[in-house]
Formats: sequence, C-alpha cells, structure tokens
Amino acid sequence: MRKIVTIIGARPQIIKAAAISRAIRNHFPGRIREVIVHTGQHYDQSMSQVFIDELGVPRPDYNLGIGSASHGRQTAGMITGIEAVLEKEKPDYLVVYGDTNSTLAGAVAASKMRIPVAHIEAGLRSFNKSMPEEINRILCDHVSTLLFTPTRTGFDNLVREGFSPDSKPPYTADNPAVFHCGDVMFDNSLFFKTIAAEKSSVMEKLELKGKDFVLATIHRDNNTDNPERLTAIFSALNRLASGSGLRVVLPLHPRTRKMMETNLEQKLLEEVRKNPLLQLVPPVSFLDMIQLESYCSLVVTDSGGVQKEAYFFEKPCVILRPETEWKEIVDAGCGLIADADGDKIVADCMHYLESSDRLSFPPVFGDGKASEFICRQLLGGG
Repeated sequence: MRKIVTIIGARPQIIKAAAISRAIRNHFPGRIREVIVHTGQHYDQSMSQVFIDELGVPRPDYNLGIGSASHGRQTAGMITGIEAVLEKEKPDYLVVYGDTNSTLAGAVAASKMRIPVAHIEAGLRSFNKSMPEEINRILCDHVSTLLFTPTRTGFDNLVREGFSPDSKPPYTADNPAVFHCGDVMFDNSLFFKTIAAEKSSVMEKLELKGKDFVLATIHRDNNTDNPERLTAIFSALNRLASGSGLRVVLPLHPRTRKMMETNLEQKLLEEVRKNPLLQLVPPVSFLDMIQLESYCSLVVTDSGGVQKEAYFFEKPCVILRPETEWKEIVDAGCGLIADADGDKIVADCMHYLESSDRLSFPPVFGDGKASEFICRQLLGGG
C-alpha cells in the first residue's frame, strides 16, 4: 500500500483535499493510505473545521495549530511541525495543494528529507512576484516530483520554465513529471452541486431569488490591508448596489471584517452598513457558496478559487486584482480584470449585467475525473 501525507491549512485546500480523499475511498481502497496534516493556517472555526465536517474530509491525523503570524514565522513553524510528522510517518509522497504558506512549508520540509512532493494545481502563474502566493507556487513547483496542472496554460508555463513534457520514470525532483489532468475543484463542483441543492438553505435564509443578486468576496491582504484599495472596492460595491437595484451579497472573510473597521473612512463604513442592498453576511459554508454561485447573476472577487467556481457555474466574474492566474477565464470573455479601480469595477459589472446571456463557457477545466487520474499517478501510473 502506498502512503501519502496530505497537507491542508486554508479553506480552499480543505475543499480540494475532499476530492482526492473521495477518490481514494471510492476507487483505491486498500491501495492508498492517506495521512492528513492540518497546519492550522486558517484557525477560524467558520473558515476551517466547518468545511472538514461538511465535505466529508477525514479528520486530520495531525493539527499543528500554527495560526496567524508573519509569513516567515508562520512558514517556519509549519516546516518544523511537518518535518516531525514526516520523520514519524515516512510517506511515499507528500501531497500539497495550491499556493499558500502551508503549501510552501510542506514542499520545503519534504524536499529536504528527499520525500517526493506531488503538487496539485501546479504551473499557475500571475507573473506578479509581489504576491506571496506567486513565490509559493514557483518554489513549490521547482522542488516537486509530480506536477498536476489544471489547465493547458499551467502545463505550458512549466514547459517554458524548463520542465520536460516527455520525462520518463523513475520520476524524481531532478526528473519530474508534468501532467495536464484537469481541475479537482471541477470534480468537486460536479459532485457537490446536487448535494448543495438538497442541503443548503442559504437562498431562503438570505431571502434571495435566482439572478436577483451579485455575489462578492474580498480576502486578499493587498486589498484588505490597503486603505486606498479597500475604500475603492467598497465604494464601488456600494454604488453598484444602489445603481443596479440588485442586492450585493458579501460573505465577510474574518480579515475583511476586521480591516473594514480601521481602513474605511467612517462615512463610507456607515453608508455600507446602512445600504439595504449591500448585504454583509458571515462566512458561508462550501455548500452554501455553491448555491450562491449557482443562482447569482454575477461574481465579484479577488479569490482565484471563486473565479473558477464562477466559471464552473457559468457566471461572469469581475476580478479585483491587477492580474489573474486563470487567464482562460479572461480569454473566454467570461472574466474582466478591474483591479481596485472603483469606476472600472462598476462599469465591468454593468457590462456583464447587461450582456451575460450572450456568454459561452468552453470546457477548459477537464472532465471531472482529475482526482482519479492523480491517484493513479501516485500509484505509479497506468
């Protein structure tokens, strides 16, 4: 039996890990043993444990309890904790997801112990190294043995950086394998859409009807921690709600909720709170998020994961960043990059609200079976 250690720490990783855990349980029982390590990067109960419970991810075998800190201190604590787990478990592979500090810490710890790293969601590039996530994903890719890219663009990025598309086993960090396998989040969206329709009551709870609202999320620190950017974004959402007549539903990330108090001028903060069409709600569960994405008319976000989920459910997306690693969404005309330009945010939103019925969403994220493919490669291919 092959043993893998899976590193999770942030909400998106917990959700992605659900797809792999489900594939192991349904298709590879007795062939893969998964040991789950939760770094504690997202320590807020509403952002972490609720997703583990809701998605059926096995309970973590280890919880490092690292919590929030500076990038260096947080990553160092994770490396120390993960190294101890790896010394005890001696896995065949360490599996990491995405681009968080947990991802980087796992990759560094394993690579220095000569344990092969499998990176799911490899090859993504924003080409903006001021983003901590960009540093994390590049460094992780370049110490990995198996790299699984969700899109053709990710695969091409790796080839341009020197990875061989024709490498042959045995695979090592010096002879890595690159696979264009599709997106495990697309697997999840297909699987959980029906469950969400049965179990989620968020539409009734928030008194929403299909397509009568815009869904927004804000969580990246370059937006929340910058008063000018956060002000521009909230001002735009406030104007959009008032001008369009549609409700703007904003599940508040804990960081956003905290930084609103200090980084928004008091007048704007009061306007946001008093606007009946701008609905600030606590963080929602994954199933509730799927329901909101399924029924909204438009998504406004700085989240890479939410950009994709909007695409999965064929909803246009206005991106609150200067670039995106999911260029396929923009290339298809289904996403517009507004950054933190208030006027552009409003204009791009109105563009989609007036024309979204004419959009098409090409199938660029795979066939919904990426998780099974990844598990086969962890077993040696075939």
